[in-house]
Amino acid sequence: MSEPLRILLLYPKDDYFTGAAIQLRELAWGLKARGHEVVVATRPSETWAAKTREAGIAHHALPMSSEVDLRSVRQLVAIVRKHRIQVVHAQKGKARTLAMMAGLFVRIPVLILNRGVSFPLDPFNRLGYTTTRVTAIVAVCESIKRGLVASGVRADKIAVIYSGTDTTRFHPGVDGSGVRRELGLAPDDFLVTQIGVRSWKGNDDVIDAMATVVQKAPQARLLIVGARRPESLHDKAKGKGLDGRLHVWGYREDIPEILRASQLCVDASWAGLGLTGTLREALAVETAAIGSDIEGNPELVVEGETGFLFPPRDVAALAAGITRMIESPERRLAMAREGRRRVEATFSTRAKLDATEALYRRLVAARARA
Repeated sequence: MSEPLRILLLYPKDDYFTGAAIQLRELAWGLKARGHEVVVATRPSETWAAKTREAGIAHHALPMSSEVDLRSVRQLVAIVRKHRIQVVHAQKGKARTLAMMAGLFVRIPVLILNRGVSFPLDPFNRLGYTTTRVTAIVAVCESIKRGLVASGVRADKIAVIYSGTDTTRFHPGVDGSGVRRELGLAPDDFLVTQIGVRSWKGNDDVIDAMATVVQKAPQARLLIVGARRPESLHDKAKGKGLDGRLHVWGYREDIPEILRASQLCVDASWAGLGLTGTLREALAVETAAIGSDIEGNPELVVEGETGFLFPPRDVAALAAGITRMIESPERRLAMAREGRRRVEATFSTRAKLDATEALYRRLVAARARA
């Protein structure tokens, strides 16, 4: 039996419920369940402190106020020494830089950087990816890997490991009836859901597309989840024929139930994307998906097999795709079922844990030989 590894997951934020935080949490919990010694370091957070304590995982709160935060560097050195860390997995560029600075004072055998967005690298950031002090980079999709290689990062330094969905939590047996009651939906209402509100998420495009859709399918309804200011989206929908058809919610924890209550999940992102997690989660509960044809989305949403794609910012194409989903219920359900199979095989938490654990072991072994 292989020896347990000693792993530090470094996250320079304090949020607990965002996509990146959920991925970190599931990685930490999963590695702990496989027998590894896992240490998590975040910015000060009562939630992280409480949840890691419940899980029996060591947690350290670091200021991580900047990439040159010397107090955090000193604390990182102490953490690496105390736990005899073999692998530091940095979840953001700031974490990578702090770990590199700590590595001037203590040996860090393996330093891994996560890359989950596709924004271009500036010259300073490029150095952080190409330096030999970063052992490997985990890209969350093939598209991001291609972008890094085009920026001058060696291809053999990059491992593609898709972010995972917990298929025991997101599954077709989830009950979405309570969500539909909360929204006041009739049995025949067709609910289209978009989760996530950012300028580059294309929320305005989805609203404009739905204004076209309801002309042919008046039973269509739109739910947008994650808005800090719901009234701003309602204002944008005024005069577009969506009165009574648009629902906007803020932060919610019942995402599996929301997605299962929906007939369709849409992502209209047009910049910065890695691979949209809500499309992965939707397919896991066997809800159909439409995504913008950008970055990693086509690696999950295979056109005509697990969903539909459309060119980013093309409102007419998005509206046509939604309409096709409404008018073709049998095909919609077949694509959703195929999507569930694809998530289980490649985009599940189990698949992510398998790939990450294998990468850690390979890199630790290579450093030991060196």
